[in-house]
Amino acid sequence: MKRREFLKTSAAAAGTAAFVAPQFSIGKSGPSANSKLNIAMVGNGGIAGMAYGGVRSENVVAVCDIDENRLKRGGGKTFTDYRKMYDKMGKGIDAVCVNAPDHTHFGATIEAMRRGYHVCTQKPLTHDLWQARTLLKAARKYPKLITNMGNQGHTYNGIRDMAELYQHGLLGDVTEVHCGFPGPSLGSHYFAKAPKSLPYPTQKTPDHIKWDLWVGPAPKTSYNPAYHPLKWRSFWDYGTGMLGDWFCHIGDGPVWVLDLYDAISCERIEINENIKGVIPNSCVVKWEFAKRGDKKPCTMYWYDGIKNGGTPIKKPKDWSYGGKWDKGSFFFGSKNNAYLDERSNNPRISDKTAMLEYKELKKAGKIPQKYDRVKGGSPHAEWVRAIKGGPKPGSSFEYSARLTETCLLGVLAERFGGKIEWDAKNCKVTNRKELNEFVKEPVRNGWEDYGVDLWT
Repeated sequence: MKRREFLKTSAAAAGTAAFVAPQFSIGKSGPSANSKLNIAMVGNGGIAGMAYGGVRSENVVAVCDIDENRLKRGGGKTFTDYRKMYDKMGKGIDAVCVNAPDHTHFGATIEAMRRGYHVCTQKPLTHDLWQARTLLKAARKYPKLITNMGNQGHTYNGIRDMAELYQHGLLGDVTEVHCGFPGPSLGSHYFAKAPKSLPYPTQKTPDHIKWDLWVGPAPKTSYNPAYHPLKWRSFWDYGTGMLGDWFCHIGDGPVWVLDLYDAISCERIEINENIKGVIPNSCVVKWEFAKRGDKKPCTMYWYDGIKNGGTPIKKPKDWSYGGKWDKGSFFFGSKNNAYLDERSNNPRISDKTAMLEYKELKKAGKIPQKYDRVKGGSPHAEWVRAIKGGPKPGSSFEYSARLTETCLLGVLAERFGGKIEWDAKNCKVTNRKELNEFVKEPVRNGWEDYGVDLWT
């Protein structure tokens, strides 16, 4: 169904610019803690297991996937097009979990919000910077909706411990962060082996796969099992590479603790490249951040492909622990250096003596607890509790859209190389204007109207 045709048929039920206030199937005034939400799944593959685990106390009333072999999981009515699911289910849905590939996150999410559905979307929140900024606008336009992104580490205690020890002054001024992940493993379960050329030779699409819906707004390509299932992350048109896959976990701590939003520049400083359109074997990216309040300017580095011969993450000179430590983030401070793991959890101060002193201070209650701890450690469970009146999720779109912007600016630099000077206020590249075509990516006919009204 063409996007414009879809808008005409669904306008009466949902509206294209007007918000439909949440009207829960379980009660006009909203759910109670003991009521069950009616949940819809967009994308029903492996990562959907995380969503099912977090909403297991609720009703899954509808499931959508372009792969009909996946529709047996979860129960409820089944669809292959989320737009038709939203249109036909209407007020029978209270909330939506978006578990689809990166390039289809935005459309499924923004259309759910327009219908008054609460949304929990997998990371990274979007595939381009304009989409992330648009979801931030949507969150502010529809403040009664509960939103969240599926980065588990933001529900863990460790990220809060790090924020509290930093704010207590134990690290001093942090002016550098070095973070990364050892993958990708091209040719593995999650990443395709780099082809010699693109596009792939045309193959017959299996009968159970609705390929045109899988491609969605992205550039048209013929079916190939290198894309679906799972391995789409290797291709810039559909995924966001190793950086997009892991930064919203690893970079979560540095971004949240140090307010690393609205970079002034981003630069690819090293790469072991594959063919055009395919993610690199390894890469190093650098962001520059100006002074933020009383925080000094800060430089952040990302390293991936370490296992492929890429540059290892820079560690502090006083790092006093054994092992590889080839994933996570290292904070370089004027008083102490510190570390968070790949889920922005389990903080360590580099020097073991300083770490023991920190533990004693914490045990004695001398480091104030400023942040409430999250029950359960699941972004979907946290989201459900918030819909029923609990605390607002920590990775709501007000935060996660900004985290995703920092991530995707790095992806833009990794993809196109060179230095990017960034005008965060206007969401534009200023020194290489041709890249703005990828800040707001071209989309296929029929998908171009998503989110446009939020910019007028």
